[in-house]
Amino acid sequence: MALFAKKTGPAPIDGVDVVLADLDGVIYAGAGAIPHAVESLTRAASEGRRLGYITNNASRTDATVAAHLSSLGLPTQPTDVVTSPQAAVRLLGEKVAPGATILAVGGEGLVVELEKAGYVVTRSADDAPAAVVQGFAPEVGWTQLAEAAYALATPEEEGGIPWIATNTDWTIPQARGIAPGNGTLVSAVHTAVGRLATVAGKPEAPIFHTAVARFGANRPLFLGDRLDTDIQGAQAAGIDSAVVLTGIDRPKHILAAPAHSRPTYILSDLRELFEPYPVVTHKRDVTTVRDAAVRIAGPDVEIVSEGSDIDLLRAAAHAIWATGRQIFGFRVPERLYADPFHTARR
Repeated sequence: MALFAKKTGPAPIDGVDVVLADLDGVIYAGAGAIPHAVESLTRAASEGRRLGYITNNASRTDATVAAHLSSLGLPTQPTDVVTSPQAAVRLLGEKVAPGATILAVGGEGLVVELEKAGYVVTRSADDAPAAVVQGFAPEVGWTQLAEAAYALATPEEEGGIPWIATNTDWTIPQARGIAPGNGTLVSAVHTAVGRLATVAGKPEAPIFHTAVARFGANRPLFLGDRLDTDIQGAQAAGIDSAVVLTGIDRPKHILAAPAHSRPTYILSDLRELFEPYPVVTHKRDVTTVRDAAVRIAGPDVEIVSEGSDIDLLRAAAHAIWATGRQIFGFRVPERLYADPFHTARR
């Protein structure tokens, strides 16, 4: 019997044949690369792993995304990029045959995919569209949202046309900060018409299944910065995931993560893909991750020992998750809500 408990296990990257990564908040924020992202993914590729990218951002084409990644130092082909407009058009094909007129709310990334699939794109509800497909683009404004509302006035169950949203991300990280995402724009149309869109991208599983099939993955690992889309979607698709604290979700979100959106790994940045991942141990009421330990004492979350910032977050998250109780049932010390990773990510 061992005298000392093992503190680390394999690195998250060990045994992985395909790395699937989100883009905004994982590889770049705005035009610029996030520190350590390009170098880490380059290392993964140099060690023989395939790189693929899954994005809910519908504003750009796969070719534009590939060119952006290549300019950052990650040589990428359009076929390496799986976009939410691609997922939306596949879903549209199950409802409306090619050749039909589709009202597009969004930018080039959406229009190109619709036209590639053989649909006629319109911007006006007066053209009697057979469906509305909505995706994010910075130029989307009141006029496009109003046209969607006019076209969707009749509920689908009463003979109205389908409404497909590429994604419903509430926010999108930009170089200047966090901005409203497609979810806010979809919500505006929903408020006007009182009906819900069918969502094609993350956190729905089909976009992940498409990526796994395209890249021939046997043991993929998905990298994301959002629990409610990236991690929830990967879990729904049965894929291991790592949340990286360089984008949207912060320590407070990790601690409060519901069971359906908890990552396999918690990383401060992508360099930790290659570091032995710490083993989480539970002994009575104390959860330990290397030198960090957290105790659950009734309604209180207590720090027993801090260790490193990332290990303390890991210990606290696993301690809370193991109780099966929701975060608002605890008194959580402010130290656990601190965000030392926020300033380091830019």
